[in-house]
Amino acid sequence: MSSLAPLLQGFFTDRLIRQRHASPHTVTGYRDTFRLLLAFASARTGTSPSRLELADLDAAMIGAFLDHLATDRHNTAATRNGRLAAVHSLFRYAALRAPEDSAVIQRVLAIPHRRTDRPLIAFLAAPEIDALLAAADRSTWTGRRDHTLLLIAIQTGLRAAELIGLRRQDTELGAGPHIRVHGKGRKERVVPLTTQSARALTTWLKERRGSPRGPRVPVPARRHAQP
Repeated sequence: MSSLAPLLQGFFTDRLIRQRHASPHTVTGYRDTFRLLLAFASARTGTSPSRLELADLDAAMIGAFLDHLATDRHNTAATRNGRLAAVHSLFRYAALRAPEDSAVIQRVLAIPHRRTDRPLIAFLAAPEIDALLAAADRSTWTGRRDHTLLLIAIQTGLRAAELIGLRRQDTELGAGPHIRVHGKGRKERVVPLTTQSARALTTWLKERRGSPRGPRVPVPARRHAQP
C-alpha cells in the first residue's frame, strides 16, 4: 500500500470529520472528487489506485484532471473550482505530514481557481409572490403546511436546507418573534419574523403540535393504498 492511502484516510476521518465537522454533503463531494481523480491518474499512469503516491498527483496531473473535467465531462467552471478546492484541502493537510513532497504540494496549491460570472440575483414581484402563496390549498393539511413554508421562505430568504431543518425549539413567537437558523458552515443566526409570518407560524404550530425537537414543518407520512 502506498503512502497516499493512509493520507487520504486521515484526511477524511481526522481533518474533515473530527476537526472540521464537515457536513455529509461536503464529505460526499470530496469523496467523489478523489474517486474521479484517482481513476483518472490510474488510467494515465497505468498504476492501480492503491499504489499511487502523492508525488503522482503533481501539478501536471492535477492540471490535466481539471482539463478532463471541462472537456470530457463538460463540467462548469464552478464545478471545476469545487473539485480543485477539495484537492487544495487535501494538499494543505499533507503539507505537514509529507514534507518529502513539499515541492509537489506547493505547485499544486499554486493552481488558481477559474474565474466565473456571477449572475444577478433574481427576485419575485409582488403579484408573483401573491400567486405563489395562493397556489397552496389551505383547506388541506399539506396546503397549510406548504403555505407556511412558502411564507417563511419568502420573508426570510432561508436556504431550502435551512428551512426544512428548522425545529420547534428554534422558534420564538413572543416579543420580538424570530427563528434561530443553523446555516451553512454550522453558523447560527437569528432571523426576525414579520407580524404576518409570526401569525401564520403560530397557527401552524398549534395544529402541528409535536415535541420541541420535532420538525416545525414535517412531511406527512405516506399512506399505503388500501387493498
